[in-house]
Amino acid sequence: MKIKIYWTEENTKELFNKVSVVLDELWLVSFIQVEITYDEKLKTELNITKEPALIVEEEAIDFKDTIFEWLIPDDEELKAMFISIIWGWDMWDWCAPSACWTCSTWC
Repeated sequence: MKIKIYWTEENTKELFNKVSVVLDELWLVSFIQVEITYDEKLKTELNITKEPALIVEEEAIDFKDTIFEWLIPDDEELKAMFISIIWGWDMWDWCAPSACWTCSTWC
């Protein structure tokens, strides 16, 4: 899986840094690549109208979509998004310290 951040403005590096920190906190840095792109073809394909834009791409299932445009979400929103994408459910809803080893590391 790749996270692509589209931008042409220098002041949007904050989004790249936030995504990198959140992926590190969730131990996903070896699973999800983060890259910066200025690809105009991608911008047109995904109808990106505002910058920065956060794009999720999964080549294995030929999927790519713009998740955020023109805003820099807070860390908790980014964490929730990545957890939802990777695990397909919201572990915070059912998580209890005794539920499992993985859960106890998150709760």
